[in-house]
Amino acid sequence: MKRAILIPTDFSDNAWSAMVYALKLYADEFCTFYFLHSTHIDNHISRTYITTHYIDKINEESERELVELKLQIDTANANANHDFQTISSEEPLLITIEKAIKEHLIDLVVMGTKGATGLDKFFFGSNTVKIIKYLKLCPILTIPDEFEFVKPKQIAFPTDYNRFYDNKELQPLKDLASLFNSKIRIVHINVEKKLSDIQEYNMTMLGEYLSDYEHSFHWLPKYDKKANEIEMFLKDLKIDVLAMVNYKHSIIENIIKEPVIEKLGYHPTVPFLVIPV
Repeated sequence: MKRAILIPTDFSDNAWSAMVYALKLYADEFCTFYFLHSTHIDNHISRTYITTHYIDKINEESERELVELKLQIDTANANANHDFQTISSEEPLLITIEKAIKEHLIDLVVMGTKGATGLDKFFFGSNTVKIIKYLKLCPILTIPDEFEFVKPKQIAFPTDYNRFYDNKELQPLKDLASLFNSKIRIVHINVEKKLSDIQEYNMTMLGEYLSDYEHSFHWLPKYDKKANEIEMFLKDLKIDVLAMVNYKHSIIENIIKEPVIEKLGYHPTVPFLVIPV
């Protein structure tokens, strides 16, 4: 089966790092990579000073840079398993991504967590967290700034066991684990003294659904902020990828409500797989 991977880019170093990570992650897989760039200008930027000529120039520059990027990747990658396509759009990044996912049957979005600086920031910049929060069509893998690729041998999967995960929801986690026979570390933060019957059932079923994959259960003491606990766990077990299911009242939602979403969204220590439901 050929995978379809979408990589939004603003042509920054961080976007390049995300591309390199994706190419290495799927080095042995048949993939089509779609490089996407949005030239959308936010409404808060006054259009009084933006002429049609200027917009046309931006679009032409986007097309040119995408072509150059494709040629550069074609030359540097030299992998017969991979082919590349480009997408340029004037629509907002989230809308552009959603349309591309539907049109090209995208399996995964891979993106950097830090956009370009200066005037170019309105092309991409802080959209990472917005996309994590609102994109529901397929999984998203965010790559930290200047992150050097390492095989994801250890994947952390935090859960509070309050929700039942079905096989479909767990499939992106399984797909990632299958690439390098990764170990899945299921993490629970001890908010309660004892699990409820529902939590016990959900934990048992989670273990059964992951029975074909090496996995283990871990318990963390409760601190003031969940992100602090997770970050400590990532370091202690030398985790290579953090994976979470993003649903209402999930750990991700709780973290987003804390200021530390900027830490996960913009300054994470490992790649972050977000599975929407």
